Amino acid sequence: MTTPTPALEALLMERSLTDAQLLAAAEAAADFRILPDATVLKIGGQSVIDRGRAAVYPLVDEIVAARQQHPLLIGTGAGTRARHLYSIAAGLNLPAGVLAQLGASVADQNAAMLGQLMAKHGISHVDGAGLAAVPLFLAEVRAVIFSGMPPFKLWMRPAAGSVIPPYRTDAGCFLMAEQFGCKQMIYVKDENGLYTANPKTDKHATLIPKISVDEMKAQGLHDSILEFPVLDLLQSARHIRQVQVINGLVPGNLTRALAGEHVGTIITAN
Repeated sequence: MTTPTPALEALLMERSLTDAQLLAAAEAAADFRILPDATVLKIGGQSVIDRGRAAVYPLVDEIVAARQQHPLLIGTGAGTRARHLYSIAAGLNLPAGVLAQLGASVADQNAAMLGQLMAKHGISHVDGAGLAAVPLFLAEVRAVIFSGMPPFKLWMRPAAGSVIPPYRTDAGCFLMAEQFGCKQMIYVKDENGLYTANPKTDKHATLIPKISVDEMKAQGLHDSILEFPVLDLLQSARHIRQVQVINGLVPGNLTRALAGEHVGTIITAN
């Protein structure tokens, strides 16, 4: 985010915003990373929060300790309750935008609950206009909680052949990390990472420590651990060029990943 060059400024005044030359000039402009030292965590709804106290309390303790060394933006997933809402709304033939609002309500609830659990540590849940205060929260208490569902609501772009919102909490947390120019994006789930098959149903599935987006798509794994649109977002991103998927149910995994260790699976843009 720098002052436009004279050529770019002239193009902005004279051309359509979809003009090829204007788009090329804008793409060439330097970017400003707003929160380059912060890490975005996505805490899975179904994989972690839905498991209740046994899963959430140890992770809360680990987050509270880790924030001393690592400023954290903590996004929440929606989980099982959202899936139940999707099934009802889809059965009523409601559109993707309505389903997106319903899913967001559950992610909001999870963020509120996580915020209450961390309130005694000064870590707050923010949403909407409150996101403007994120730098202040990070400066004062080193962490903040937000709902992971992107705020598309009725403006959600429908997926081909489905009313299930394609951009859900995995995508919302990634977009937060990318737009703030954060240091890294870590998905905290209930599996050790990406496998060659579903480890819950296939005992022969093996862990994949590192893989690119193109390799995932070629192997048919593009929708097996993260929402499919996240992979396309990753390939077009400027700042977040890889993401890490870890098992948050294993004590210490999050601390190790934040410290830069290769834990679980790393998915790269190229």
